[in-house]
Amino acid sequence: MSLDEQSAPDAAAVISTVIGAEACTGVGTFRFWFADGRWEWSDELAAIYGYQPGEVEPTTELLLSHQHPEDQEDLGSAVDAAVNAGDPVCGRHRIVDTAGRIHEVLVVGDHLVDDDEVVIGTAGHFIDVTERLEEERREALDETVPELLEARAEIEQAKGALILMYGISAEQAFKVLRWRSQETNVKLRDIAAQIVEGVRSINPQLPGCRTRFDHLLLTVHQPRREG
Repeated sequence: MSLDEQSAPDAAAVISTVIGAEACTGVGTFRFWFADGRWEWSDELAAIYGYQPGEVEPTTELLLSHQHPEDQEDLGSAVDAAVNAGDPVCGRHRIVDTAGRIHEVLVVGDHLVDDDEVVIGTAGHFIDVTERLEEERREALDETVPELLEARAEIEQAKGALILMYGISAEQAFKVLRWRSQETNVKLRDIAAQIVEGVRSINPQLPGCRTRFDHLLLTVHQPRREG
């Protein structure tokens, strides 16, 4: 279907995606406690794996059983690093849900701390970034709306930072931005601008840059402290 054939409500929804916040499906939250290896999933995360709410008790063994055979070592290493070094669980890998469908998942994690700010685990989000065709249509429409050009430039820069840090595609990077916009109820272009500003202080050549970027992404809606 050509752009001219799109309905007015459809076009308005696309513009809203760039200017404001839009619901983003396929995102679930998790918590993982180092001391006893206990996991907590949101219902949305269970759904990504193909389970109904409360159907299973999440464990490291269950997660590994759903890993794509070629990616099992990646998640196992991430969990080991979390337990042994106190690092957040993060990374990109493929999972196989209960119906046998393959999902590409981006894990964005941060430290989980107690009331005394002692690190006791890791918490964050699993984002299903399995490619969809809708992004090509959305970007094509963006280009036809002149008033979106300034916002688009910031969004493209933020997408570039996500692509560099996570090794994902432009479409997947856009979905991550939409998720943060919806999750925080902050306009997508403002989220993008904050990421572009914040990433300037992260040196990709230094150890821990991925963890610092995860933290930036998860706190991008919060006021930045000077200095």
